[in-house]
Amino acid sequence: MKLLYAPGACSLGIHIILEEIGASYEAQAVNLRAGEHFTTEFRAINPKAKVPVLVLDDGSALTEWLAIALYLAEQVPAAGLWPPGPLERGRAMEAMAYINSFMHGHGFARMFRPERFAPDAGQHETVRTEGRRIFAEGFELIAGLLGDRDYLLGTFSIADAALFYVSFWGEGRKTLELPPRIAAHYARMLERPAVRRAMIAEGLAS
Repeated sequence: MKLLYAPGACSLGIHIILEEIGASYEAQAVNLRAGEHFTTEFRAINPKAKVPVLVLDDGSALTEWLAIALYLAEQVPAAGLWPPGPLERGRAMEAMAYINSFMHGHGFARMFRPERFAPDAGQHETVRTEGRRIFAEGFELIAGLLGDRDYLLGTFSIADAALFYVSFWGEGRKTLELPPRIAAHYARMLERPAVRRAMIAEGLAS
Protein backbone atom coordinates (compact mmCIF):
# COMPACT_ATOMS: atom_id res chain seq x y z
CA MET A 1 0.00 0.00 0.00
CA LYS A 2 0.99 3.60 -0.49
CA LEU A 3 -0.32 6.58 1.45
CA LEU A 4 -0.37 9.90 -0.36
CA TYR A 5 -0.38 12.54 2.35
CA ALA A 6 0.42 16.15 3.10
CA PRO A 7 2.38 16.81 6.32
CA GLY A 8 0.03 17.90 9.08
CA ALA A 9 -3.11 17.61 6.94
CA CYS A 10 -6.08 15.39 7.79
CA SER A 11 -4.07 12.55 6.24
CA LEU A 12 -2.08 12.57 9.49
CA GLY A 13 -4.95 10.62 11.05
CA ILE A 14 -4.67 7.92 8.40
CA HIS A 15 -0.90 7.84 8.82
CA ILE A 16 -1.46 7.14 12.53
CA ILE A 17 -3.93 4.33 11.80
CA LEU A 18 -1.45 2.69 9.44
CA GLU A 19 1.14 2.74 12.22
CA GLU A 20 -1.34 1.49 14.80
CA ILE A 21 -2.22 -1.60 12.77
CA GLY A 22 1.41 -2.31 11.89
CA ALA A 23 0.78 -2.11 8.15
CA SER A 24 3.49 -2.48 5.55
CA TYR A 25 3.17 0.66 3.45
CA GLU A 26 4.99 3.41 1.62
CA ALA A 27 4.30 7.06 2.42
CA GLN A 28 4.60 9.72 -0.27
CA ALA A 29 4.30 13.40 0.64
CA VAL A 30 2.25 15.71 -1.59
CA ASN A 31 3.16 19.39 -1.54
CA LEU A 32 -0.19 21.17 -1.35
CA ARG A 33 1.41 24.62 -1.22
CA ALA A 34 3.08 23.91 -4.56
CA GLY A 35 -0.20 22.63 -5.98
CA GLU A 36 1.00 19.08 -6.56
CA HIS A 37 -2.52 17.80 -5.89
CA PHE A 38 -3.70 19.66 -9.00
CA THR A 39 -1.18 18.07 -11.35
CA THR A 40 -2.24 15.69 -14.10
CA GLU A 41 -0.27 12.91 -12.40
CA PHE A 42 -2.06 13.32 -9.08
CA ARG A 43 -5.50 13.76 -10.61
CA ALA A 44 -4.96 10.49 -12.48
CA ILE A 45 -4.85 8.83 -9.06
CA ASN A 46 -7.47 10.97 -7.34
CA PRO A 47 -9.58 13.27 -9.55
CA LYS A 48 -10.82 14.97 -6.36
CA ALA A 49 -7.36 16.55 -6.03
CA LYS A 50 -7.02 16.06 -2.29
CA VAL A 51 -5.41 13.86 0.34
CA PRO A 52 -5.47 11.34 1.85
CA VAL A 53 -5.28 8.72 -0.86
CA LEU A 54 -4.52 5.07 -0.17
CA VAL A 55 -3.18 3.26 -3.22
CA LEU A 56 -3.90 -0.42 -2.76
CA ASP A 57 -1.70 -3.31 -3.80
CA ASP A 58 -3.74 -3.84 -6.97
CA GLY A 59 -3.07 -0.25 -8.02
CA SER A 60 -6.56 1.06 -7.32
CA ALA A 61 -7.03 4.11 -5.11
CA LEU A 62 -9.25 4.51 -2.07
CA THR A 63 -10.17 8.07 -1.14
CA GLU A 64 -12.08 9.94 1.60
CA TRP A 65 -10.91 9.89 5.22
CA LEU A 66 -13.78 7.86 6.64
CA ALA A 67 -13.60 5.20 3.93
CA ILE A 68 -9.85 4.74 4.29
CA ALA A 69 -9.96 4.64 8.10
CA LEU A 70 -12.71 2.03 8.15
CA TYR A 71 -10.99 -0.07 5.47
CA LEU A 72 -7.74 -0.13 7.43
CA ALA A 73 -9.40 -0.91 10.75
CA GLU A 74 -11.22 -3.86 9.21
CA GLN A 75 -8.02 -5.21 7.64
CA VAL A 76 -6.59 -5.94 11.09
CA PRO A 77 -9.48 -6.70 13.49
CA ALA A 78 -7.03 -7.83 16.17
CA ALA A 79 -5.83 -4.24 16.52
CA GLY A 80 -9.25 -3.38 17.98
CA LEU A 81 -9.59 -0.05 16.17
CA TRP A 82 -13.18 -0.69 15.11
CA PRO A 83 -15.63 -1.59 17.89
CA PRO A 84 -17.56 -4.87 17.67
CA GLY A 85 -21.02 -3.69 18.69
CA PRO A 86 -23.45 -1.87 16.35
CA LEU A 87 -24.10 0.97 18.79
CA GLU A 88 -20.39 1.51 19.42
CA ARG A 89 -19.75 1.51 15.67
CA GLY A 90 -22.55 4.01 15.27
CA ARG A 91 -21.00 6.24 17.94
CA ALA A 92 -17.64 6.05 16.23
CA MET A 93 -19.17 7.05 12.89
CA GLU A 94 -21.16 9.80 14.60
CA ALA A 95 -18.00 11.37 16.03
CA MET A 96 -15.90 10.96 12.87
CA ALA A 97 -18.58 12.32 10.55
CA TYR A 98 -19.01 15.38 12.77
CA ILE A 99 -15.26 15.99 12.94
CA ASN A 100 -14.75 15.50 9.18
CA SER A 101 -17.77 17.38 7.92
CA PHE A 102 -18.50 20.09 10.50
CA MET A 103 -15.22 20.86 12.25
CA HIS A 104 -13.00 20.28 9.22
CA GLY A 105 -15.27 21.06 6.28
CA HIS A 106 -17.12 24.02 7.76
CA GLY A 107 -14.85 25.29 10.52
CA PHE A 108 -11.19 24.88 9.65
CA ALA A 109 -11.81 25.29 5.92
CA ARG A 110 -13.30 28.73 6.54
CA MET A 111 -10.28 29.71 8.61
CA PHE A 112 -7.67 28.75 6.02
CA ARG A 113 -9.58 28.73 2.73
CA PRO A 114 -12.02 31.65 3.08
CA GLU A 115 -12.03 32.18 -0.70
CA ARG A 116 -14.02 28.96 -1.02
CA PHE A 117 -16.87 30.56 0.91
CA ALA A 118 -16.67 34.17 -0.25
CA PRO A 119 -15.11 35.31 -3.55
CA ASP A 120 -14.99 38.88 -2.26
CA ALA A 121 -11.69 39.33 -0.38
CA GLY A 122 -13.33 41.99 1.75
CA GLN A 123 -15.47 39.28 3.37
CA HIS A 124 -12.63 36.89 4.14
CA GLU A 125 -12.02 38.01 7.71
CA THR A 126 -15.71 37.59 8.49
CA VAL A 127 -15.54 34.09 7.02
CA ARG A 128 -12.44 33.29 9.12
CA THR A 129 -14.14 34.52 12.28
CA GLU A 130 -17.11 32.27 11.62
CA GLY A 131 -14.74 29.38 10.96
CA ARG A 132 -13.05 29.88 14.32
CA ARG A 133 -16.45 29.93 16.01
CA ILE A 134 -17.49 26.68 14.31
CA PHE A 135 -14.14 25.02 15.08
CA ALA A 136 -14.37 25.99 18.77
CA GLU A 137 -17.99 24.89 18.98
CA GLY A 138 -17.01 21.51 17.59
CA PHE A 139 -14.34 20.96 20.22
CA GLU A 140 -16.77 21.80 23.01
CA LEU A 141 -19.27 19.27 21.70
CA ILE A 142 -16.64 16.55 21.26
CA ALA A 143 -15.32 17.30 24.76
CA GLY A 144 -18.79 16.48 26.04
CA LEU A 145 -18.78 13.18 24.14
CA LEU A 146 -15.33 12.35 25.49
CA GLY A 147 -16.27 13.08 29.09
CA ASP A 148 -13.79 11.71 31.60
CA ARG A 149 -12.73 8.79 29.41
CA ASP A 150 -9.25 8.43 27.96
CA TYR A 151 -10.59 7.89 24.45
CA LEU A 152 -13.84 8.64 22.64
CA LEU A 153 -15.15 5.07 22.90
CA GLY A 154 -13.31 4.27 26.14
CA THR A 155 -10.50 2.48 24.31
CA PHE A 156 -8.48 3.75 21.35
CA SER A 157 -10.24 3.60 17.97
CA ILE A 158 -10.06 5.25 14.58
CA ALA A 159 -12.32 7.99 15.97
CA ASP A 160 -9.42 9.15 18.14
CA ALA A 161 -7.22 9.49 15.07
CA ALA A 162 -9.84 11.84 13.61
CA LEU A 163 -9.97 13.88 16.81
CA PHE A 164 -6.19 14.06 16.90
CA TYR A 165 -5.74 15.65 13.50
CA VAL A 166 -8.13 18.50 14.27
CA SER A 167 -6.58 18.84 17.72
CA PHE A 168 -3.21 19.16 16.03
CA TRP A 169 -4.63 21.97 13.90
CA GLY A 170 -5.76 23.69 17.08
CA GLU A 171 -2.78 23.08 19.37
CA GLY A 172 0.06 22.25 16.99
CA ARG A 173 -0.68 25.17 14.70
CA LYS A 174 -1.70 27.44 17.58
CA THR A 175 -5.02 28.39 16.01
CA LEU A 176 -7.18 27.65 19.04
CA GLU A 177 -6.81 26.80 22.73
CA LEU A 178 -8.20 23.33 23.25
CA PRO A 179 -10.80 22.62 25.97
CA PRO A 180 -9.17 20.84 28.95
CA ARG A 181 -10.57 17.40 28.09
CA ILE A 182 -9.48 17.70 24.47
CA ALA A 183 -6.05 18.98 25.52
CA ALA A 184 -5.67 15.94 27.79
CA HIS A 185 -6.68 13.64 24.92
CA TYR A 186 -4.17 15.36 22.63
CA ALA A 187 -1.38 14.90 25.18
CA ARG A 188 -2.37 11.26 25.68
CA MET A 189 -2.28 10.66 21.94
CA LEU A 190 1.19 12.17 21.67
CA GLU A 191 2.41 9.49 24.05
CA ARG A 192 1.30 6.67 21.75
CA PRO A 193 4.27 5.19 19.83
CA ALA A 194 2.28 5.00 16.58
CA VAL A 195 1.37 8.68 16.82
CA ARG A 196 4.97 9.64 17.46
CA ARG A 197 6.21 7.60 14.50
CA ALA A 198 3.69 9.25 12.18
CA MET A 199 4.54 12.71 13.50
CA ILE A 200 8.28 12.12 13.02
CA ALA A 201 7.72 10.74 9.52
CA GLU A 202 5.81 13.89 8.56
CA GLY A 203 8.43 16.20 10.05
CA LEU A 204 6.08 17.38 12.81
CA ALA A 205 8.19 16.05 15.69
CA SER A 206 11.77 15.04 16.31
